[in-house]
Amino acid sequence: MLYFDHSATTPIDTKVLALMQEIANAHFGNPSSIHKYGQKARAVIEKSRRQIADALSVKSRNIIFTGGGSEANNMVLQNLLYSDKKHVITSAIEHPAILNVLKHLKNFGVSYTTIPVDKYGLVDPANIESAIRDDTALISIMYANNEVGTIQPIAEIAKIAYKNKILFHSDAVQIPGKIPLNISKMDIDLMSFSAHKFYGPKGVGFLYIRDGIKLHPMIIGGGQEKKLRAGTENTPGIAGLGLAMEMAGKNLFKAQEHLKILENHFKSRLEKIYPEVIYNGHPDFRLPGLVSVTTPSVTSDLMLVNLDMKGIAISSGSACSSGTVKPSDVLSAMHVSNQNNISTLRISFGKGNTLEEVDKLIDTLDEILKKYKRKR
Repeated sequence: MLYFDHSATTPIDTKVLALMQEIANAHFGNPSSIHKYGQKARAVIEKSRRQIADALSVKSRNIIFTGGGSEANNMVLQNLLYSDKKHVITSAIEHPAILNVLKHLKNFGVSYTTIPVDKYGLVDPANIESAIRDDTALISIMYANNEVGTIQPIAEIAKIAYKNKILFHSDAVQIPGKIPLNISKMDIDLMSFSAHKFYGPKGVGFLYIRDGIKLHPMIIGGGQEKKLRAGTENTPGIAGLGLAMEMAGKNLFKAQEHLKILENHFKSRLEKIYPEVIYNGHPDFRLPGLVSVTTPSVTSDLMLVNLDMKGIAISSGSACSSGTVKPSDVLSAMHVSNQNNISTLRISFGKGNTLEEVDKLIDTLDEILKKYKRKR
């Protein structure tokens, strides 16, 4: 089966998987134990922390391991429960791990302002600055959108937050391995990541916490992760995360070029067979290899079923809302009509895809589109 849904999740890299198996077999000790088994497991965890810190140009002490990007986001947002100020500024196209958490936190006195986006899915920093109130405690804007790939002006927004003495957080799970990321050059306070988005294992991620930022634990118990996340660490998963992050940084420019080649080839061929095609997202400020494409008059559910029957995996909108035939909230926020909304596919290429596979995808799309054109 051909896989073109890397924004939902990536397959584990073979080197990462081999390391995880090795660690699971050889370093099974509890990292909190004093004996040598525990010491070896602890060394594995700290090596991973250094790998991540080096990839982001930060200090090891700034990295806290979590169960993934959603947990990292929750850790940041639920910290508002301990704050005197309880207002958050976010955008209309954030992941449910932000927007649904904020809806839940309204029950505990947290309020939030949702900033609109333009037709490209881009936030205007001026709107964020205008939304600041006396009780604003946090600005949370995702680095790049998982459905359309639009990259937000994070550095500019971070400066606004810093100037107004407001914490700035960004969900950056889509970034590693796709665009350069040097946190030390921006006024970033908190940033969330998830290993399975860059060829690491599921169920493990991390939160970057700037020096001087104090958070309260969401999971209470032992003293792991500077008392911010209780529970015995997932040593093999953390080892895999560290290696995946290191490789994402080292192979960045090669991966970028590969994704751009695949994307350009896909678009060039698709436009010839289906001139009515519409691309969503910003034409310039966008992730390489992620294509949000509307095929007017042919709904995405029909496309997905037919593609799956042909052995091709893609998605429509966000994977987190798959299985439901309803307009994407992200595309609605970008002022896409309901008909075009439910006729949109998300194709996200990965490092393992080839031009031959892209040709197979295009040929299959051509076959399906022609079939439904004849029916109309």
